[in-house]
Amino acid sequence: MLNVLIRFARKVVQNVMQQLMQNFNVVQEQAFSPMQAMVQQVTDGIWVGQGADAFVEEVSSIMMPGVGKIGDQITTFNRNIGNAVDVLDRADETVNNVVNGLADLFGGIF
Repeated sequence: MLNVLIRFARKVVQNVMQQLMQNFNVVQEQAFSPMQAMVQQVTDGIWVGQGADAFVEEVSSIMMPGVGKIGDQITTFNRNIGNAVDVLDRADETVNNVVNGLADLFGGIF
């Protein structure tokens, strides 16, 4: 019964991890990449002057690093969840080995 619950929990956690990475992709595709493209267009000369310089500075120094931090946090959180799953898997394996060892021991006695 416990093994079934652990497998179910693992599937739920894997689903959460997949959703996190989908969110990471959304952050990259819908926030960071478009900002990067806009900055590139402005630096290529589509817009010139003090306003253009201020725009590039603001987006490059505030917005893009902020979005990058969000992506980094999603990645770190996902990695930490993966590490937690690994710990649970090792614990489950250890418990199964102990139970099997005890079963063998008691089976040898009877």
